[in-house]
Amino acid sequence: MKRRRLSIGTALVLMNLAVLIVPLSGIWFLRLYQSALIRQTESELIAQAAIIAAVYRAAWHAAGGQSPAQAPPDPTSPRPAGNDDRWLPRSANLDLTVDAVLPPPPDPVPASGSADTAARQAGDALDATLRDAQRTTLAAIRVLDRDGVVVASTGEALGQSLTGQDEVQRALRGKPVSVLRERGTPAPSSPLAAIDEGSNLRVFTALPVLDQHRVIGVVLLSRTPRTLANALYGKRWHLAALAVLLLGSIGGLSALGTFAISRPLRAVTDQAKRTAEGERDAISSVTGPTVREVTELSEALRRMAQTLEDRADYIRSFAAHVSHEFKTPLTTIRGSVELLQEHFDSMSQHERKRFLHNLEAEAERLARLVTRLLDLARADVTHGAGHATTPASALITCIAERYRKNGLAVDASATEVLTLAIAEEALEMILVNLVENASQHADPQAHVIVSLRKQGDQAVLTVSDDGPGISSANAAHIFIPFFTTARKHGGTGLGLSIVQALARVHGGSVALLPSGNGATFEVRLPLAA
Repeated sequence: MKRRRLSIGTALVLMNLAVLIVPLSGIWFLRLYQSALIRQTESELIAQAAIIAAVYRAAWHAAGGQSPAQAPPDPTSPRPAGNDDRWLPRSANLDLTVDAVLPPPPDPVPASGSADTAARQAGDALDATLRDAQRTTLAAIRVLDRDGVVVASTGEALGQSLTGQDEVQRALRGKPVSVLRERGTPAPSSPLAAIDEGSNLRVFTALPVLDQHRVIGVVLLSRTPRTLANALYGKRWHLAALAVLLLGSIGGLSALGTFAISRPLRAVTDQAKRTAEGERDAISSVTGPTVREVTELSEALRRMAQTLEDRADYIRSFAAHVSHEFKTPLTTIRGSVELLQEHFDSMSQHERKRFLHNLEAEAERLARLVTRLLDLARADVTHGAGHATTPASALITCIAERYRKNGLAVDASATEVLTLAIAEEALEMILVNLVENASQHADPQAHVIVSLRKQGDQAVLTVSDDGPGISSANAAHIFIPFFTTARKHGGTGLGLSIVQALARVHGGSVALLPSGNGATFEVRLPLAA
């Protein structure tokens, strides 16, 4: 069963949605934002407590309250930095990710004794003010005397003791405290209840009231911090606009990706399918807006298809030429064999030798064709020089000496000492084919000149002869396989094709140069590094 795969457009949409999840997943990390809301509430309670403490202290003094002169200074009470005792700054430090959330506060208990007269009078003076302020601040406010007895309150517990509450005990020792506690009653449910922990918390701030560095009372405030749901609701239109912007961005990016990637790839795929079905020239470069990689892929496929078509044309043409070249000697051999079979007894000795000579000549021609075809095949599949290098001057001298011994005048004196980036076998095949080509087409008394010189980062190998040369009509066909004008001298028409294939695969080239006398071939090959 064919496996179903995602399209590029679908993959782009899913990727963009995955990117969208990242900011949305930040909601699960809104504890940081909740901590900011909690610290904002704590800061407000600290400011309110400081004002209430100052008013209570003034009212306590007005009611005749006096600090016990015989009591030593409390070593745990806060002291200002340095010698300046005018400032007692306090900042909000609660953090939902660090501070523990305590259970709800214990219930007030009856006081062991009544509050002192000055504290009661100061509390009575503050009571109405605190209740009026609560209508705006929404904070529960209680003022305690130095023994932890409530002397003013916006709720109940007036005259009762709160010494069972940890933050009250610490404040009575002179240390301002802020803590987080669970709500006594559950908060109303909301869509964000799973992540909105602040709705089930209360911030408690206990501030000692100091007079000459001695505790004369405590101001205790508590309030539920602003909830996350309330904060987000206040920004609902901004969040909605952001959501629309994100969704629009996803749609736009997906459309852009589809237009620039998916659409051109579908076009390239369709062209590749048509090519696979046998259509020629089906692949063309993608036009219009697209990404660089798709353009490069389209161009690479176009070149590949063109190469395959050229190779297929070459194979068809090559097969036709091979068939033609093999057909003639095979026909001669078959005819000679039939004649010998039918008339062998009636033939004279001379006729028998002539037919046998024809068979031998055609067999030799077939052998030469097979050998040259193998050479051409090796040249076509050669993978370049790699790290192979060849001292060219020594090899040229050796080949020239070999042909001089066979009666061909080869002059290799104009040869510079160069090392080429080509295997020795490949360079020898190039030289042998060029010299052999000159030997087949030139007169028996012809001279062949081989030269080698450096030109830039290339070596220029030139092989020329003083034979009849190559006509302009034939010059355009000399590198076509099996094209030859020296068939009677044993030419196969594959020598120059082999030279061209070897030069090309090693990063070089071969060309027929204009010449007033004879033929001159120039082969360019890279120098060794």
